[in-house]
Amino acid sequence: MSAQRSIFEEVGAEAPPSVATAPKGPKGTGSGARRAIAVWLMALFALVVVMIAVGGLTRLTDSGLSITEWRPVTGALPPLSDAHWAEEFEKYKAIPQYELVNKGMSLSEFKVIYYWEWGHRQLGRVIGLVWAIGFLWFWLRKQIPTGWTGRLLTLGALGGLQGAIGWWMVASGLTGEMIAVASYRLAVHLGLAFAILGLIAWSIFELRLAPAEILQRRRVREARLFSLAGILVGLAFFQILLGALVAGIDAGRGYIDWPLMGGQVLPSESFDYVPLWTNFFENPALVQFNHRVVGYILFLAGLFVWWRSRGSAVAGVRTGFDWMMALMLGQVVLGIGTVLYAAPVGLAIIHQFGAVLLFVSILRARFLAGYPPEQRIARA
Repeated sequence: MSAQRSIFEEVGAEAPPSVATAPKGPKGTGSGARRAIAVWLMALFALVVVMIAVGGLTRLTDSGLSITEWRPVTGALPPLSDAHWAEEFEKYKAIPQYELVNKGMSLSEFKVIYYWEWGHRQLGRVIGLVWAIGFLWFWLRKQIPTGWTGRLLTLGALGGLQGAIGWWMVASGLTGEMIAVASYRLAVHLGLAFAILGLIAWSIFELRLAPAEILQRRRVREARLFSLAGILVGLAFFQILLGALVAGIDAGRGYIDWPLMGGQVLPSESFDYVPLWTNFFENPALVQFNHRVVGYILFLAGLFVWWRSRGSAVAGVRTGFDWMMALMLGQVVLGIGTVLYAAPVGLAIIHQFGAVLLFVSILRARFLAGYPPEQRIARA
C-alpha cells in the first residue's frame, strides 16, 4: 500500500523516500539487551587480556612446565597437604626441565613456579565460567539478538579449544631433552588467544550500535580504507606469532644491538640448523631477524594506511587511525628498548601488552572505516 500523499504536493512529484528499518528480533532483544551483552563481553575481554599477561609471565618465569598433568576439573585445587606437595614435586623432578635446568631446586622454590602455572590455568577456568554463566543467562531469558547465538557459542568453543591447545603446548616440554615448550606450539596458543580477543572486540563494537544504525553506516563505508586496515590486521597478527616464536626460544636476549644484529644485518649463523626449515622456528638469529623485519614492514604499512586515512571526510575515522599510528610508534620504541635491554621481564610484558593495545586499535580503526560515525557539523 502506497504512503498517503499531501493534497498540497505537486502532481508528478516523487514520493519521499521511506526510511529503512532493521528487522526486529525476538522479544527482549532490544537495545538494552545488546548493551548488557556488550558489558558481559567487555568483562570477558578484560579477563582475556589479563590471561595473556599472566601467560607471558608464566613463560618468562619458566613456570609453564611445573604442572605435569592436565586435570580440567580436579586440578582446580592446588595441593593442600605436605604429602600432596611432595607428590607434585616428584612428578616435576621426572621431566627434563628439572634435570637440565632446575636440579637441586627446593620445595619452596617449586611452589613459586607451581602457583604461576596454577594461576594461569585457574584464570582459564574463570573465563570459561564467566562465558557459560553469561551465555546461559541471556539465552534462557531470550535476550540474544537474532544471528548472535552462533557467534557467542563460537567464542565458548574457541575458549575450550584454547584449553586443549594449552595442554598440547605443555606436553611438548615434558619429554626428551626439552627444557621449555615447543615454540611453534606457543605461537599457536598465543595466536588463538589474540583471535579470541579480536572476535570479542569486534562483537563489542557491533553491539554498541543499533541494527538500524549499522545498516545506515554500512552504506557510507570507506571500502578502500576498510580493506587496507584488514591487511594491517593480518600483518599485526603475523607479527604477534613471530613474537611468540621469539619468546619461546628466548631469542630476544641473544642479539642486543640495533639496528644491526651482532654487528651484521643478517647474522651469519641464521641458517646453520639442519634441516633448513627448523631455522625459522628454532634458530634465535633468524627468528629475531624475521620479527624485526616484519615489524619494519608493519610500521611502514601502518604509516601508509594512516596517510590514506587523512583523506577521510569523517573526523571519527581519522581519529581512529591517529590512535592506531600513535600506538604503533610506541610499540616500535618498546620493541627496540626490549632488544637493547635483553628483554627483562617487566619490559617484555609491557611490550606484549602494547601488542594487545595495537591489535585492538587496528581493529577499531577498521571498524570505523567500515561503519563511519555520523559527521557532525561544528557550530560557528
